[in-house]
Amino acid sequence: MKLTNIIANPGRSGIKKATLFVAAALSLGSCQSDLLDTTPYGSISSANMWVSDNLTDLGVAGVYNTLRLGIQNGGASDRELYQMDGMGFTSMSRGGNDMTNGTSTTSSGRFSNTWREMYEGIHRANDAIANIGAKSPSTAEKKARLIGECKLLRAYFYLRLNQLYKGVPVYLEPVAVTEMNRARETEAAVWDVVVKDLTDAINEPALPAKYAAKTPTYGRVTKGAAYALRGKAYMYQKKYAEAAADFAKVKEAGYKLFGDYSKLFKEANEQSDEMIFSLQHTGVDTYGSTTQWYCGTRSSFGSCWNNYYVSPKVVELFENKDGSKFNWDAVLPGYSTMSANQREVFFYRNGLTAAEISTGTNKGLDMKLYLPTGNEQRLAKAYADRDPRLNVSVIVPYATYLGRPQNGADQVYTNRWPSRSETPPVLDLFTDSRSQFFYLHRKFVYEGSTELLNRQFGPIDFPLIRYADVLLMWAEALNEQNKTAEAIPLVNEVRARAGIALLNSSTATTVAGQADLRERIRNERRVEFINEGINYFDELRWGTLKDMVFSAGSGVNQIWGSITAPYTWKDNITTWPIPQTEIEQNPKLVQNPGW
Repeated sequence: MKLTNIIANPGRSGIKKATLFVAAALSLGSCQSDLLDTTPYGSISSANMWVSDNLTDLGVAGVYNTLRLGIQNGGASDRELYQMDGMGFTSMSRGGNDMTNGTSTTSSGRFSNTWREMYEGIHRANDAIANIGAKSPSTAEKKARLIGECKLLRAYFYLRLNQLYKGVPVYLEPVAVTEMNRARETEAAVWDVVVKDLTDAINEPALPAKYAAKTPTYGRVTKGAAYALRGKAYMYQKKYAEAAADFAKVKEAGYKLFGDYSKLFKEANEQSDEMIFSLQHTGVDTYGSTTQWYCGTRSSFGSCWNNYYVSPKVVELFENKDGSKFNWDAVLPGYSTMSANQREVFFYRNGLTAAEISTGTNKGLDMKLYLPTGNEQRLAKAYADRDPRLNVSVIVPYATYLGRPQNGADQVYTNRWPSRSETPPVLDLFTDSRSQFFYLHRKFVYEGSTELLNRQFGPIDFPLIRYADVLLMWAEALNEQNKTAEAIPLVNEVRARAGIALLNSSTATTVAGQADLRERIRNERRVEFINEGINYFDELRWGTLKDMVFSAGSGVNQIWGSITAPYTWKDNITTWPIPQTEIEQNPKLVQNPGW
């Protein structure tokens, strides 16, 4: 059951979802524009919010609801977690964005909106923590559990702030707007706050280790989630022994990998034992996922926008199924020595028209390399016998996709270049950018017309942390302690589920030592978590953003590597600036260097 459904219990599930979402929106979504106003819930003041059991439930639901701030349906906000990967290695934002194009300033909305939304969550959590114990008539056990939940949520909001701004003001009690004048704490001090809140949640007897799927309480945070998040906080502090110990506790709580990666990201399995803490979605009104809307295609149900592409660089990281590194030259000899633009000839569809051949010639392509009846088959070898996660996560050239209906039935579209016609019998996969050719997202893009009701809100929950994330951080924590032999089996759990050769099972997969495993773990995370809002934060934590994302030839790249929007590196972008509006309101805030 969705987290946002836990308050009411009407008879039919469809009514249940719709009714509760409307109730939650009316009761909790009309917050005042002042960030930390102490009457945040519309007409219900903070003084009256907690005076009944039902109002207590509504108040805590409002804290959870903060996780949805930043979700927009009129255009991609660039603040949803999966969208933030467009600043990282695995994803690309169409046309680039202010961070990759080098145009961001302290007044950019990305910075001020993120700051405001995270502090809104902190305020709601503070309000709940301060008032539940004092005012709520709920049972003592329930109140203790709810306070534990809100402490975890507050820790999550501070974790997000510290990941990006690296030291922010700390408020642990309800504060009026006029009193929001504190200076920034150090990055280390904020991590202490995060760890303290998560430790309190872990030590709360009323908070369970894990909830079973399909139960009324599923979706609430757990001790397992607290251990996972505290372990992540320790990773940022390089406290690897403490992190590894916490990740072991997540396993003890009963979390484990779901058996089939290809089916993990479907609604039927959104409550599997792999999902530790998820953003709850339902396909009703505005309480759903936007991945279809912004990662789909014109051929997806609803005729969607492909605001985000998959980076060719991450596609090349997917190993061959035997664990050896993928090499373009093994499929297309001389590919790596050709200029990016010249490689386009290998991606053409079979049976080009005379006009299409002329277009290629005018581009300067060596059309003698084109195979009129075998170009597609030759290229297909590049994507065959690769890590199976590739075709689960990415729509590669000449792959098929079950898309929107035409003539009364869902149609199977093929990703061809150049695209000609979306209608039967051709059924080329169409995008907003079909004059160019990109790798497209498949993960969290819905198939056919039966998996969602509206392109703007899909029902599949979005994982904020899942067990594969824990396993690979656990392996990283062990490896950084020179416990490389202990780390390898954890990586192999993830690889075994994926269906790719295990480490140390062949010459190609032999781990040479700590440095080698460090890079293997990083690459494992890059391919495992495409479109999950993890990679950008990983690259920041590792200090690899410049080398991995802004290397030579970087930009919004077509499949063969030609640049449609170049990236521009700025030394300051690995730490976000304190928003200019916040500094104007609070002169005690000191700006980050370089801004």
